[in-house]
Amino acid sequence: MESKDNELTKSEIEILSILWKYGESSVRFVNDKLNEERPVKYTTTLKLMQIMNDKGILSRDKSNMQHVYHVVENQEETKTFLLEKFLNRIFDGSVENLMIQLLGNKKTSKEELSKIKDLLDKME
Repeated sequence: MESKDNELTKSEIEILSILWKYGESSVRFVNDKLNEERPVKYTTTLKLMQIMNDKGILSRDKSNMQHVYHVVENQEETKTFLLEKFLNRIFDGSVENLMIQLLGNKKTSKEELSKIKDLLDKME
């Protein structure tokens, strides 16, 4: 991800989430999906996606006049990068503190706890 030195904004993460879920999409489609949550002007979405293209986060299909974009990096790499930045910034790199906060703030189901325990057992 060329933008690893740059911060991703909440709006950029929202756009990434839409593109990860639906794949390569037009600006109109992305804007329509954003508008399901809150009002966003088409020109705002277009400008933001152009900036993301300039940062190397998105790439534009230039084969037609329509503004169609796709994510450059895969979802897993980007999420790993964002999680590491979050972990370092908010929890001083402590996975333990992150997990305590996460499990302490949310009612975790027995099924989720079982999956976490299985994962921990596999990691040992």
